[in-house]
Amino acid sequence: MNSRRLLLATAVAALGASTLPALAQPGGRPIRIIAPYAAGGPIDVTARVLAEKVKDSLGTVIIENKPGAGGNIGADAVAKAAPDGLTIGIAATATNAVNPWLYAKMPFNAATDFAPITQMVRVPNVLVVNAETAQRLKINSVADLIAYGKANPGKLNYGSGGNGSAGHLAGEMFKKEAGIFATHIPYNGGNPAQLALLSSQVDFNFDNLATAAPNIRSGKLKALAVTTLTRSSMLPEVPPVADTLKGFAIDTWWGLVAPAGTPHETLDKMSKAFIAALASPDVKTKFANLMAEPVGNTPDQFGAFMKSELARYEKVVKATGARVD
Repeated sequence: MNSRRLLLATAVAALGASTLPALAQPGGRPIRIIAPYAAGGPIDVTARVLAEKVKDSLGTVIIENKPGAGGNIGADAVAKAAPDGLTIGIAATATNAVNPWLYAKMPFNAATDFAPITQMVRVPNVLVVNAETAQRLKINSVADLIAYGKANPGKLNYGSGGNGSAGHLAGEMFKKEAGIFATHIPYNGGNPAQLALLSSQVDFNFDNLATAAPNIRSGKLKALAVTTLTRSSMLPEVPPVADTLKGFAIDTWWGLVAPAGTPHETLDKMSKAFIAALASPDVKTKFANLMAEPVGNTPDQFGAFMKSELARYEKVVKATGARVD
């Protein structure tokens, strides 16, 4: 028996520790990723894909959905969690760039309460119109929409998932830079706003490409432009708004963060595991089906990016006058 144990120990040593599953959490306890939005959406789905992919390097990773207050409830749970590597969460455009300027009172500080791990994805927003409306009004491009708005003042309207949502901010930016007026009609979420567009209750929306894509593919919605500065690999045939309105850019992103004070070595280990997962071909394929482009940058890079987005959206939100008290 002793000789067998010796042989086994020798074999394990020869394999090397790097080939064995490495638990990042003490005692094999699972890592918890808090998603600040409901289950089933793109953020939730991408988090579950990564959780499955990193189980061999980080151990069991579970997703806990904590939606509400525009994502603030879930983000606050991450900010207030113990910095022990057992709880991390998803930071998104809304929670970490828009909401700090939109809400009169915030339960957390987006600039100081989180330690970046890596950006997961970016998802272009897309300017869409009802396909029948586009045909009837002869709107086939951004320039056509602007021309119609100028020739028919007060007739255009657009929908969004609510005051201060990405769709609302993009719509107000578009109106300002295009020099047209369109009435904003807020709905209680992105899905009701899309249904309103499909039923011709509104004329256009700026929607998340991940949610708009099925209706674009089916021909129910016509994509006029994406909101990234350059064409998106997810929708390469559609030009950017910036081709018509120079510099126009507003897209959606999300990534992984830990509570501030999480040890550097823990952040580094998680970052390397998640970056490797994001670079894997099968994850890229799964994300592409959601119209999400993997990023996978370093903690320093993601931290600098979030800082710049927080500063950028201060100007955007204040320009719209949107406020949640």
